[in-house]
Amino acid sequence: MINRRDLMKYSLLGAATAPLAGLNTPAFAGGTKVAIAEALRLGMYNSLYVAADKGLFAKHGLDADLSTAGGIALPVPILLSGRGQIGVTSPGMSVNAVREGGKIKNIAKIVGGVSMWGIARPDSRIKTIDDLRGKTIATLKFPSSTIQVPTYAIKTVGKFDPKEAGVTFLELPPGAQAAAVKDGRADIATAFEWDVSIAAEQFGLVPVLSFADALGSLCFTTAMATEETIASNPAAVQGFCNAIAEAQKLMHENNAVFTEVAEKYFPKVSPSVVASATKNFFGSRTAIPRNPTISADEWDRAMQLEQGGGAVQTVLPYAQMVDNSFAGQATKQFGLV
Repeated sequence: MINRRDLMKYSLLGAATAPLAGLNTPAFAGGTKVAIAEALRLGMYNSLYVAADKGLFAKHGLDADLSTAGGIALPVPILLSGRGQIGVTSPGMSVNAVREGGKIKNIAKIVGGVSMWGIARPDSRIKTIDDLRGKTIATLKFPSSTIQVPTYAIKTVGKFDPKEAGVTFLELPPGAQAAAVKDGRADIATAFEWDVSIAAEQFGLVPVLSFADALGSLCFTTAMATEETIASNPAAVQGFCNAIAEAQKLMHENNAVFTEVAEKYFPKVSPSVVASATKNFFGSRTAIPRNPTISADEWDRAMQLEQGGGAVQTVLPYAQMVDNSFAGQATKQFGLV
């Protein structure tokens, strides 16, 4: 298996040679140009899409170019190469980069909990983490959170070693997890939305485990920037955090905002799936944050998850890795406390 050091090197090479895939985000003239590189296009990143669609980036002084990098390891090397100013991905990727000599801070919380479910056939007897003993779990390929999260939950909540207990991870390309459960190659799949609601609609699967409920609040996905960007353009960083805080406030005050924007940014996802996913997202107290601040407790729990799931070998402290000043100011002015 490729080690973390090599993964970062290969990711940097890929980011330097491959163009970003744009999200067709509207451009706004007159603002500070900021390139935002998200890891993947995911429903749980909807704070970004609401900020773009509702003109909140422009309102707060930014001409934002929102693009998807194509993997959780890719936004960080994009930042380090100077091709982007804001990256959105797993906080563990920033830790790995700093250990390799990069200078990066996490500046805002984009996803506030592990918005992942275990989905299985309706007749499944899997109801708890302990029931995963001896089971095959369909996941995305390492270092995906779909492997890290169940690994961490098994070790901390179930208090057993997955390998010793006969747990097998069936690593598959995107979109293949539900089919593997349906045809019996896997007992359960770990998935985010939209995949959870799509699996229910197309394959008759049901969510049987909620990892958000099991693990509680943490900074599952963060926005990050290099120390150079923060020092040289603090107004742009503040503008980004202001827009995210206002977007999160809008969605919590009216969940229909989430649905409306998600339908635009995911046109291939059926409205029924988006509607189902909206209920799942806001049925969780942690999935879509009320504001972008990152607490020390949320950071510590995220680091426990990242280390327990194998994304990082050793963790770095909150004081070194988080600059909460911008998100804190944004929450006071534009967000929900």
